[in-house]
Amino acid sequence: MPSRFARHLFLPCVTILAAAAIAQSVSPVTPLILDIHVDQVKAQASPLLYGLMTEEINYSYDGGLYAELIRNRALHPTDSWGPPIEYWSLVEVGDAKASFTSDKTTGPSAALHFSLKLTIDRATPTARAGVANAGYWGIPVRPATTYTGSLYAKSSEDSGPIHIALVNNDTGVEAAHSDIPAFTSDWKQHPFTLTTGSAQASSHYRLEITATRPGTLWFSLVSLFPPTYHDRPNGNRIDLMEKLAAMHPAFLRFPGGNYLEGNAIAERFDWKKTIGPSIDRPTHMSPWGYRSSDGMGLLEFLEWCEDLQMQPVLAVYAGYSLHEEHVKPGAALVPYVSDALDEIQYITGDASTKWGAERARDGHPRPFALNYVEIGNEDQFDKSHTYSARFAQFYKAIKDAYPSLRLIATMPITSVKPDVIDDHYYRSAQEFFDDVQHYDHTDRSGPRVFVGEWATIEGTPTPDFGAALGDAAWMTGMERNSDIVIMSSYAPLFVNINPGAMQWAPDLIGYNALESYGSPSYYAQVIFGKYHGDQILQTDATGVGPKFFYSVTRQAQSGEVYLKLVNASSDQQPVSIRLDGAKTVGGIANVVTLSARTLAATNSIDDPKNILPVESRFERASTSFTYTLPAYSIQVLRLKAN
Repeated sequence: MPSRFARHLFLPCVTILAAAAIAQSVSPVTPLILDIHVDQVKAQASPLLYGLMTEEINYSYDGGLYAELIRNRALHPTDSWGPPIEYWSLVEVGDAKASFTSDKTTGPSAALHFSLKLTIDRATPTARAGVANAGYWGIPVRPATTYTGSLYAKSSEDSGPIHIALVNNDTGVEAAHSDIPAFTSDWKQHPFTLTTGSAQASSHYRLEITATRPGTLWFSLVSLFPPTYHDRPNGNRIDLMEKLAAMHPAFLRFPGGNYLEGNAIAERFDWKKTIGPSIDRPTHMSPWGYRSSDGMGLLEFLEWCEDLQMQPVLAVYAGYSLHEEHVKPGAALVPYVSDALDEIQYITGDASTKWGAERARDGHPRPFALNYVEIGNEDQFDKSHTYSARFAQFYKAIKDAYPSLRLIATMPITSVKPDVIDDHYYRSAQEFFDDVQHYDHTDRSGPRVFVGEWATIEGTPTPDFGAALGDAAWMTGMERNSDIVIMSSYAPLFVNINPGAMQWAPDLIGYNALESYGSPSYYAQVIFGKYHGDQILQTDATGVGPKFFYSVTRQAQSGEVYLKLVNASSDQQPVSIRLDGAKTVGGIANVVTLSARTLAATNSIDDPKNILPVESRFERASTSFTYTLPAYSIQVLRLKAN
């Protein structure tokens, strides 16, 4: 039976045309017009608007940015059932015979008071025995590359030389090797280097540590690093740091959200256990189900800021953990407030202070600049409802000691007026489209706003182009209001794409052991961060449809206007642009375009360049001109208007 739609197909042609004409006369299409008042500065734009938020999730630090290649390098005993020491396996070449277990009676330090005990019953120079580690879903090996490593070890008798090698999982061929002289009966650190030759780039490698004679050996803190960004010891992965640098981030919020709190108070980010030599860092469980090496400690976060010329935004533990453990305000909270003051002193104090001297001993004599401190994270989830009082206690102590610091609250409070409020949003693209004017009418006399976590939740493991459109639309709203929205940071930042590594999707940047890629949302962040002026121009818009979004800023010194346009529609969008108050316009607009044919289009580890920004020129710019946005596009027009 024909549907009502099918019956409409048989209406006389004249009827359809008449109906269309009537509809057009009743509801004319309003042209889309942007009136940009070049001579009217609405407000000063925040120079800190675009930054980074990070935490240990999805193997973001260990197995991600932090360049350490050995998984469970501390050889921590297995926390539950399973092998005695996770991610370590036995090596028996030929007829060699050996076994290993966790020894909780001996270790090289008070922090690492346990070790791997290897018992070798039979071994020869041609039939070695030992242990191996496959890293984080493989150890990446590249040709002509030097890797630096070390291990702590001892033996019950003369162990003979120890052979260390990067071994291909598929062929058993060594890409590089080094030999360490015999161990002694005392714990000692043994450094080594491994230099590859012409081996093809591959992550199908493991690190093997083997001996050639029977005996008992103990190992702890086995470490291996590739070349790092800026050649920092204990540093960061080069390709990921380069991707972050391309975002032009103004700040880094650390050590993270849930990672700051931990599931329990004992599992919080205890900063004093993350400084100093690696041998003195005990490791701890993260709230996302795996153990953190604490190699990415407080000083490493600060050096990360230094390398990318970002401001640190320090989050301090405020007495609430995720499984509802909390510290009551008052006397019980005093040690945690003191701990936060010590942390601030470690960052900002000179060598004459207790914790400034500690930082100097850790290798960084010069203090770091610090302007923002966040008290806690997402304390609206605390069922004890004590955050307002806890914040007030931290606020008074920190302001008394450091009156110039600006303090961030994680939720609205009434006890005191915070300098900044941290808002978090995880939404669909449509929800962001609908709320893009969220901050247009915010009270400018209240606290400033930090959108500390936000993302369009579409796509996996990284956002698709539909998500990028939602993200870009939301960024135009923040940018138009960046006098009140002073900082923002997408979250989560990273994801290791290997099976079992991801706890949250989508995430901005994906990687495996060897390669990495930016999502469409990443490239939206790149172009928004790169072309951000310091003045917000008064702009009036008429005829704006539900899927068109814009923001306009200008760089005062150069006079360059950045017009950001987002078309989330499947149709092209013509826009009439008027540069009111401009005497002349250069005639040529430089255009950066990020676009896709479908909302589901995306980038991946196998196709990392499917969607990339493209530069072009529009040569008909004037004080008044018409411009057509492509379908599904994010664009920045750069104009010289005098």
